[in-house]
Formats: sequence, structure tokens, C-alpha cells
Amino acid sequence: MIRRRPMLAATAALALTVTASTSAVVAQDDPLRVFGAYATQIEEPWDGVIHTALNVEAEAGRIDYTFVDDIGYSGDMELVLTEVAELEAPAIIFGDAFGNEEAVRRVAADYPDIAFVFGSGGGPADPNFSVFDNWIHEPAYLAGMLAGGLTETDIIGVVGGIPVPEVNRISNAFIQGAQSVNPEVEAKVSFINSWFDPASAKEAALAQIDAGADVLYAERAGVIEAAVQEDLIAVGNMSDQSADGPDHVVTSVTWNMTPTVEYIIDQVGGGTYTAQDLKDFSMVAKGGAALAPINEALVPADLLETVRAKEADIVSGLFRVDINEATPAGSVIPE
Repeated sequence: MIRRRPMLAATAALALTVTASTSAVVAQDDPLRVFGAYATQIEEPWDGVIHTALNVEAEAGRIDYTFVDDIGYSGDMELVLTEVAELEAPAIIFGDAFGNEEAVRRVAADYPDIAFVFGSGGGPADPNFSVFDNWIHEPAYLAGMLAGGLTETDIIGVVGGIPVPEVNRISNAFIQGAQSVNPEVEAKVSFINSWFDPASAKEAALAQIDAGADVLYAERAGVIEAAVQEDLIAVGNMSDQSADGPDHVVTSVTWNMTPTVEYIIDQVGGGTYTAQDLKDFSMVAKGGAALAPINEALVPADLLETVRAKEADIVSGLFRVDINEATPAGSVIPE
């Protein structure tokens, strides 16, 4: 039995046809039926970003959206996807394949008439499996510049989920940005080996604070709570998290799935969908990544000007942030 949390009631029946050449699903006049399959609770920021973008499209009347969250990593993802594909035949299934990679791809291969669009560390697969990821290393670099300029101890902290390439690259970009404005910066990096465990993330952040860190990158939920408790500065992640600590969150490294979601809906609705890597839609140039509004009350004017100048260089293409997906040196990783 699937635990479903529908966001909007169906507004009309969906009429579908399938083109023989591409197996793309073509919508008639009614909203496309879209399903979301999330391994974590929807409150976890990564899946929450996808969910938010799909809700926007649902509220605009372009899709009829339902979802299941907290599916986990013990085999239930394959069961959920198979049941949904077989019984509901949505036009598109969005989700995250990390930790369920082989299972998701097996189901996609069995249902070539459905567009599968999943966060993945692998590549696309014809005819129907597209991939995306959060390419937010550019705003992470800018946030690092703020951290490097604001630290008074020359020690910054990063608390991440699991040391996979996508987490490593934003952690490394954050550290690189900090050291670009303050070469004396030392970074404490800890991983909690979970995508959603706020208590463990807070504990790791407090340990970094005890070691001298006074600016923290909250790659995972729970870190901002530690910063607020200890009256220190934090950087949020995935979405604007300023509300979690208005006097402590200096900015957030944000990911916006709207460009990706809009593109896929247009492709499927127009009958032109093909399997592809959607990386570009999650980068700054296409509006998929950005630095959230900076709390200027926490930032000296000269540092703010330096960060803004670098941000302009990134947008114009004059500066490229290095992509380093290696686990940061000296990281603390639980067994």
C-alpha cells in the first residue's frame, strides 16, 4: 500500500498518446499527471526543492501532482515506482535515485512510455531516463567568501550528509571561496552519513564550534540550530533558510528546480521528450542556482562589494568555480 500525500485534487482526466519513434508521452488539453518519488521526508531540503518546484506547476494548473516521500533505501522504491507506473501511468515521474540507482533504472526500462526524471550521479539512458543534480558550487564559493571574511578565529565548519560527489563539490567550493579572501582559513569538515538526521548534524556542528569554528555551512538540517544556540553565523543550503535564524543566517546556497521542471513539462507536453542530462538547468546561468539575499547587517561593506563583484563575474562567465568532487582533506566520517 503506497502512502500518498496528494497536494492538489485532480482537475481533469489525462488523455495520453505515445509517439512510436521516441516513446515520448504527449498530453492533450488537460494537465499532465506527474508523480514524485522521494527517498527522504519531504522536509529534507534536497527533495524539498524538487517538491516545491512541482507544487508551483500544480498551482498554475499545468500538472496534476501527487507524491510519496520517506520511501527509504531498503527496496521500497522499486515497489512504489512499479505500482505507480502500472496502475496510474503518469506522464512524468520525478524523484531522487541516490541510494536507489539500480532500482529506479530497472523500473524506467520496464516503462519506456513514462518520462523518468531523477536526481542521479549517473548518466541518462535512452529512451526515457533523464538525470539532474544540484550544481550549486558557484553560490557555495560566494558563500565561502563571506565565511572567510567574517570568521574571527580563521576556522570555519562544514557539516555534510554523505561524502558523495555532489556534497564534496559544494563543500570544496565553499572552502575554496573562504580561502580566496582569507588564506589563513582552516576548515573543519564532518559528515553524518545520513541525508536527514538533524540531531546528528547539530551534534557535529557543536563539536566544530568546540574546536574553534565560528562560521558554519549547514549542508544538512540541524546545523543552523547549533549556530543560533551558540550565537554564531551560519550559511543555509538548498533553499533560503534565513527564517531559521534571522540574526544568524548570513545567506543560503540555493538550488532552484523550476528551470528543470518547466523544461521537462514543455518537452513532454509537446511530444519532444528525450533522455538527457539536465545539468545546465541547475547552474547559475539558467537560474538553477543562486546565492540567497545576504543579511547585510552581518557583513562589512567592503566584503559585500567583493562578493558582489565575484558574483557578477560568475554570471558573465568571466570566472569559473573549480569542480572538485574529492572528499575534503581531513574530513570526519563516522564508520
